[in-house]
Amino acid sequence: MPLSSTEELLTASYDYELPPERIASAPVHPRDHARLLVYDRTTGEITHTAFQKLLDFLPEGCDIFLNDTRVIKARIFGKKSSGGKVELLLNKPLDDGQYEVLIRGKVRIGATLLFDQGLSAVVTALCQDGSRAVTFAHHGKPLSFEALIAILDEIGHIPLPPYIQRADTTDDASDYQTLFARHAGAVAAPTASLHFTPELLDQLSQKYRTHTLTLHVGAGTFKPVEVDYILDHPMHSEYFHIPDDTALILDSDRHILAVGTTVTRTIEYYARTGKKSGECDLFLNPHNPPRRVDHLLTNFHLPKSTLIMLVSAFIGTDQTLALYREAIEQEYRFFSYGDAMLII
Repeated sequence: MPLSSTEELLTASYDYELPPERIASAPVHPRDHARLLVYDRTTGEITHTAFQKLLDFLPEGCDIFLNDTRVIKARIFGKKSSGGKVELLLNKPLDDGQYEVLIRGKVRIGATLLFDQGLSAVVTALCQDGSRAVTFAHHGKPLSFEALIAILDEIGHIPLPPYIQRADTTDDASDYQTLFARHAGAVAAPTASLHFTPELLDQLSQKYRTHTLTLHVGAGTFKPVEVDYILDHPMHSEYFHIPDDTALILDSDRHILAVGTTVTRTIEYYARTGKKSGECDLFLNPHNPPRRVDHLLTNFHLPKSTLIMLVSAFIGTDQTLALYREAIEQEYRFFSYGDAMLII
């Protein structure tokens, strides 16, 4: 029996069994040789193909939207001034020169953390959600966000998702970055875009109008839904910016294909608020479906995550889980470095 409206509010309804070997620990090469599951909502037809054939399935006359955020080397290793190793993951800037970070290891307010190349951080707050607020300095002097990113590029590591249980390599610096990454600030890649090669992107641009917006994907994208009822989940927020020319298309009646969940959330937040920049905390689910996005290109997401709930907002929870079962049976690769799904 199909899930009832009430059952779609239960976090348990978004669970599924995934064999560990289906979790991709590295991408395929070339990028567009990843597999693609195409689901047509109108006919119910499912097609198994390759990402390089994407243009054979894209609807005519729609505009394509991409997230041009750039993943930073946000994970750094150092030590406390009092001794002891520490690992820090930069999440996002806050006000007054402070930054929200995640720190592995016990720290107290006022603790100083020391890193390579004269970079240091002082803990200014311990937050209830487990994150910390810090201020950074370089040889004791304050530094701008741009200067901090430049140092992280030298000493930092690509923050691979927690389910990729290996250290990052030099290949990840390019593999975990889109071809059109421009604005530094993400700690996770907009993974649906990782499948594009220069040739495929060129073909796409020749046939379709493409537009960019920015949403700096934060660590909260991996935060599991731990409450029984999905609407009780405290949704994370992420900085976004929509250029004026992109907003003009969103204000038109053009059909939209969103490449990824981050693009979808940004467009839908704009459709509801009219805001072109700020913090996006929109939670899309079957009880809050899309209003502006017509088609979705995305990867396969974790059980009981807000991302699989977003997919369910387009096609319903039952159909989402049915497609996931089909993908598992067909031995698709899952999560960030995995295969893709096109919903039209």
